[in-house]
Amino acid sequence: MDILKDLQQRGLINQMTDEEGLKKHLDSEQVTLYCGFDPTADSLHIGHLLPVLMLKRFQQAGHRPIALVGGGTGMIGDPSGRSSERQLNSAEVVHGYSESIKEQLARILNFDEGENAAVARNNHEWLSQMTIIDFLRDTGKHFGINYMLAKDSVESRIEQGISYTEFSYMILQSLDFQQLYQKENCTLQIGGSDQWGNITAGLELLRRSAAGEEEVEAYGLTVPLITKADGSKFGKTAGGAIWLDPEKTSPYEFYQFWINADDRDVIRFLKYFTFLSLDEISELEKEVEAQPEKRVAQRRLAEEMTKLVHDEEALKQAERISAALFSGDIKALSGAEIEQGFKDVPTYTSEEKEPQLLDLLVNAGISSSKRQAREDIGNGAVYINGERNQDLKHTIGEEDRIEDRFTIIRRGKKKYFLIKFQ
Repeated sequence: MDILKDLQQRGLINQMTDEEGLKKHLDSEQVTLYCGFDPTADSLHIGHLLPVLMLKRFQQAGHRPIALVGGGTGMIGDPSGRSSERQLNSAEVVHGYSESIKEQLARILNFDEGENAAVARNNHEWLSQMTIIDFLRDTGKHFGINYMLAKDSVESRIEQGISYTEFSYMILQSLDFQQLYQKENCTLQIGGSDQWGNITAGLELLRRSAAGEEEVEAYGLTVPLITKADGSKFGKTAGGAIWLDPEKTSPYEFYQFWINADDRDVIRFLKYFTFLSLDEISELEKEVEAQPEKRVAQRRLAEEMTKLVHDEEALKQAERISAALFSGDIKALSGAEIEQGFKDVPTYTSEEKEPQLLDLLVNAGISSSKRQAREDIGNGAVYINGERNQDLKHTIGEEDRIEDRFTIIRRGKKKYFLIKFQ
């Protein structure tokens, strides 16, 4: 498999050092490559997905990926792509984040036994053992101030101000490359487009520290910045970031993010994020052009991504929730699916197990008054678990409670309310 050709055809290469040399290197042997992930939160988000999936692509092509968790650099903060200083977290917090991220990476990459099994490393192992004297004498001497000031990650922050802590970040990341080059024979670093300066700084450190004693063969490659056709930021919704942790972003929300992809973006996203063949993606592109209203490509994108990041059962669950919301058959859902599908709707906890519908509408804030509640019920604007109810004397009974815990009330066409019972 010509991995570089496939990446180029998918539009996945933004920049790389020495294309001809890298191609020969990849064609001639199994290459060890790495990508770093700083633990700035307890979960990765979909902005991290592209580099993670790049590691997976190289692994499928027979190469050996290293997922480097930045337990050390995460305590410093990368200035790349930021206009302000990051908040520093405690060692305990960073350690907890690191463990969570390692678990998420293991769900996507193959860490099982094999010639090219992925491995996880944590740069806290070597950075925490280094003294400031060692750092300055052995590494700092290879970095000129003018060289560092010229890097985009630093230059863009000069006017606003940058601390020495973040200024030194590129040296620490360069140290990572040096450590992995020396101990793991890692010869390729990949990352997002904002990491180009840090990656080339690492290559420079490898060459300078070798000082002619050995020929250094190492390369860098970055993926493009993901943009959306409507100009909005990729990976963000009105509700915030899209996380890979199902506790932070449910599989249903994750599925919905992809299925709502713009027609102008969906083919590019299929190339970037899925492992579908380019021929199959080309057929899906024809579907978008011929019958965009069917959203066949979006559905395939949502299916592939939900299975990849979560699993087959999570996909089925997301599809059941989507189908129930479309058809109105809320009773077909389980309690867990109710919690996922109605996570962000107004919620009311009823102390009564069998309240009068009229009272419940007022107490839950669904109707503004009893008079309004009577009108809503009488006009057929109130639905219990998807079924219209026009009985002014109706009492919420066992048949209205899903798993004896939840009732979904809809007022009008789209206003949903989740009722929880203690």
